[in-house]
Amino acid sequence: MHKAGFVNIVGNPNVGKSTLMNALVGEKLSIITSKAQTTRHRIMGIVNGDDFQIVYTDTPGIVNPHYKLHESMMGFVQSALQDADLFLLVSEMGEPLKNKSVERKIAESDIPVIVVINKIDLSNQTEVNKQMVWWQQLIPRAIVVPASATERFNVDVIFDNILRLLPENPPYFPKDELTDRSMRFFVSEIVREKILLYYQKEIPYSCEVAVESYEEKDGIDNISCLIYVERESQKAIIIGHQGKAIKRLGIEARKDIEEFTGKRCFLNLHIKVLKDWRNSDRALKSFGYNTED
Repeated sequence: MHKAGFVNIVGNPNVGKSTLMNALVGEKLSIITSKAQTTRHRIMGIVNGDDFQIVYTDTPGIVNPHYKLHESMMGFVQSALQDADLFLLVSEMGEPLKNKSVERKIAESDIPVIVVINKIDLSNQTEVNKQMVWWQQLIPRAIVVPASATERFNVDVIFDNILRLLPENPPYFPKDELTDRSMRFFVSEIVREKILLYYQKEIPYSCEVAVESYEEKDGIDNISCLIYVERESQKAIIIGHQGKAIKRLGIEARKDIEEFTGKRCFLNLHIKVLKDWRNSDRALKSFGYNTED
């Protein structure tokens, strides 16, 4: 008997979906910062065993759209609601889903669901118990698991329940695959993660990163990335005084890229102004967002 299925991870922004997926997959596939809206795409992580294949999908946090970019991000969430074999609904203390239609679709469907109450290390047992009862009443069929993804508390319990609920299927992907995303995608995500970490206010949300070229050589990769911003003033902030900010960005991104690829790399960063790209169908499509949802 072989089990295989799609475990789609949904929830509000900044509740720890990416941290949980990385813990379950055992690899850093989704970028993690304390800022909301860190994840913009559906990112797949595949875990294989002799008799199972779990295909995890991390999705953007549920937001009320203000840009076409947000609409596309919510499109990824909607598609995740349609092709799941199992929902991993991640919440944190006192946090109902911000989008009631998503909450209703999950509650009314017959797809198995595990509700993960994350970050319980920041709360107390009484509040955790109240939250467990609340979710059980909202979704009676759900398995509710209190957890801390950062501390890896109950991650094994979540995994065991996923394995138990997974349907019988042959594997969907070759057993040696870890993800459906390219190395270029992960390089662009690593650079974007550093922008989220090192720049404030609107800057990270106004940026998109694209890999212009990726040249693999013996011992070292030559990578060139374009950082798109919406205004000239943002370009100046990314560069920083005497180029110090972008130099730091490049150094920190290169370290993570080398750790991810296991190879040395030369990383070249350029900045380009693309006005109002978050509302441009053409720009969003070129960045891999579906604007037709």
